[in-house]
Amino acid sequence: MSADNPIPATSRMPEHEAAYGRFVPQQFLQLLGRPSIVDVELGDHVEKEMTLLFSDIRDFTLLSESILPAENFRFINSYLSTMEPVVSRNRGIIDKYIGDGIMALFPGSADDGVRAGIDMLRRLVIYNQGRARAGYTPIRIGIGINTGLVMMGTVGGPSRMDSTVIGDSVNLASRLEGLTKNYGTPLIISDHTLHSLQDPGAYSIRFLDRLSVRGRYQAQSVYEVFDADPEPLWLAKQETKAMFEEAVAFSHMGRADRARPLLEECLRNAPDDKTARSYLNRCADAGQGSVKSRMPDTAWRDEYSVLIEEVDAQHKELLARVAALSEHVARGDGPIAEALQGFADFTLEHFSTEENLMRRYGYPFIHEHLRQHHAFLVAYEQLRAEILAAERDRLYLLFRIQLLLVDWQINHTTKNDFHLGNFLLRAGVG
Repeated sequence: MSADNPIPATSRMPEHEAAYGRFVPQQFLQLLGRPSIVDVELGDHVEKEMTLLFSDIRDFTLLSESILPAENFRFINSYLSTMEPVVSRNRGIIDKYIGDGIMALFPGSADDGVRAGIDMLRRLVIYNQGRARAGYTPIRIGIGINTGLVMMGTVGGPSRMDSTVIGDSVNLASRLEGLTKNYGTPLIISDHTLHSLQDPGAYSIRFLDRLSVRGRYQAQSVYEVFDADPEPLWLAKQETKAMFEEAVAFSHMGRADRARPLLEECLRNAPDDKTARSYLNRCADAGQGSVKSRMPDTAWRDEYSVLIEEVDAQHKELLARVAALSEHVARGDGPIAEALQGFADFTLEHFSTEENLMRRYGYPFIHEHLRQHHAFLVAYEQLRAEILAAERDRLYLLFRIQLLLVDWQINHTTKNDFHLGNFLLRAGVG
């Protein structure tokens, strides 16, 4: 073969390397900085931000008990063979198959992971059509997606090791997949993934819930991605999105009585909206609701400290400014515009402090951190416009303040800033 037509890299790969690649993806080795599987050693690792996707077949145990073992394996392999190319097309790496489940990594961008989740659900429609023609019942899947720092490497013992990713971000992605059962929706993403998307407006996304997750100080916001819903349901959810999110806000702010009629209206437009029905049931359990609304929780706790005095002081000041802004919004009086501008100015000052420390000491994850700062500023400008427009209910605005100015800040502080703080402490910053 001439120099103008070199043999493709895959063709030049030794036969044993190609075989190993079916168990340990070549992309995984590249991320570890190892050219070949034979160069991998126990304990090799690298820390990296990536998007993680977990998917699982619903009611698989019941399904598998109704067929023979050989049929079971044919079914699993048929399904997994259908989904594998979808992950690969979206620049993903299948880390492992967990029975009927898939754990995939997207080191490029959060958009890759979300597009893969949407494409998997669309491909499932075609797959189920084939099952129906063969006389089998359709299957349903749940998908959870989260974005964050993970440790990627090898674990095991002298005679058996495996490649894996570990970290809190992995655990949250797995839990989100499990939550799809509770809400009756097939695709849930975290707020970390939402704010990592290049353009969240390019997708059909609505706020789903604010919930406590074991092992985390602050509540987590989770979102439904419904691009793959059947056309009538997708259209109805688009039309009722603002109404649904306001109802959810009322529900969380202790006003089930105000949430109930909005949810009933959502269901008149979208009878198949299982999440709206779930919230309506919650409202029924809550009775008439409290007439005393809840304010955002802006109290500082010692657990939020990153042990860098200047940064901690700024974090406390940010929460104090959120508390003052919340009071103005709740009463509908005072210098709201000035408070919003003051918060924006101080946030820029705080971000500048952190970013200067990152540059001075060579923080290796500066680009990821800067991207999060930018995403927050974009989201804040949208919130500021909503507040100044004074067209939304004040309870809804207070809930939005809780989600972005309190929850986002504390989650960012206790995860990303804490990681930065540990790095700076090791670098000798007091």
